Amino acid sequence: MQPKLLKYILDIESIIQEIEKVKQLTQNNFNTFRSEILYQRAIERDLEIIGEAIRKMIEIDPNIQISSAKNIIGLRNIISHAYDSVEPELLWGIIQNNIPVLNKEVILLKNL
Repeated sequence: MQPKLLKYILDIESIIQEIEKVKQLTQNNFNTFRSEILYQRAIERDLEIIGEAIRKMIEIDPNIQISSAKNIIGLRNIISHAYDSVEPELLWGIIQNNIPVLNKEVILLKNL
């Protein structure tokens, strides 16, 4: 595996750990998450970083196996450019449903 590719994989793993920490701090409770803007901003930033890392991974290897790569990159663009349209419900759904899938895919990539 190319060193740059591994770097992005490790970056994503690190960000997923940060997301898990936010879930822990909120006791995995949406109402707590929704009421605290700092948690929301942290997740927005984490998702931006993941989107950028995946974009760069695809530049290195267009055949990289990340099932929602286009959606993740699109979300990064929305957060960066249309930040006022990002609702806490969207962020919560992503960290509950999509991040666990991404985590499994990143582990598989790392072990290739």
